[in-house]
Amino acid sequence: MDASGTYLIVVGVDGSQQSLSALRWAVDEARLRRGKVRVITAWHYPSVPSTVEDSGTNDSFHSAERVQADALKTVNAEGVDLAGLLVRDLPSMALLDAAKDADLLIVGSRGHGGFSGLLLGSVSSQVAHHAPCPVLIFRH
Repeated sequence: MDASGTYLIVVGVDGSQQSLSALRWAVDEARLRRGKVRVITAWHYPSVPSTVEDSGTNDSFHSAERVQADALKTVNAEGVDLAGLLVRDLPSMALLDAAKDADLLIVGSRGHGGFSGLLLGSVSSQVAHHAPCPVLIFRH
C-alpha cells in the first residue's frame, strides 16, 4: 500500500498489445479494490533502435510521452485514481523502483523486444525475479 494506505497497482506500459491489456486489467482491479494505478513508461537512449524511439530524431522522451498518453486514452478510468509517470531508465529498473510501495506490479508478457519466440520478455522476467511485491504477467 502507498503512504496513505490505499491499494496501489503499478503497471508498465510500452504501447504493446500486452501492456495495453495489462493497463485495462489494472484499472478494473483498482476500481474493485478502491485503489489507484500508477502507469510507468520508461525511456532511455538505447544503443540499438527501438519502437519507442523516433526514427531519425532520437527523441525518446517525446515518443514515450505519446505512447503513455495514447495508452491512457484507451481506458475508462472513471472512479480510479490513475497517474502516469515517465521515467528515464531501463524499463525493468523503472518498474522495480516504482513497485517499492506497491501491492501489485503488472506487466505484459511481451513488449516491443525483438525475440518473438520467447514466452516471457526480458522485462517481465526481470520483474518476476526481483519485484518487492506480487507480479502479474499479462498475456494477451
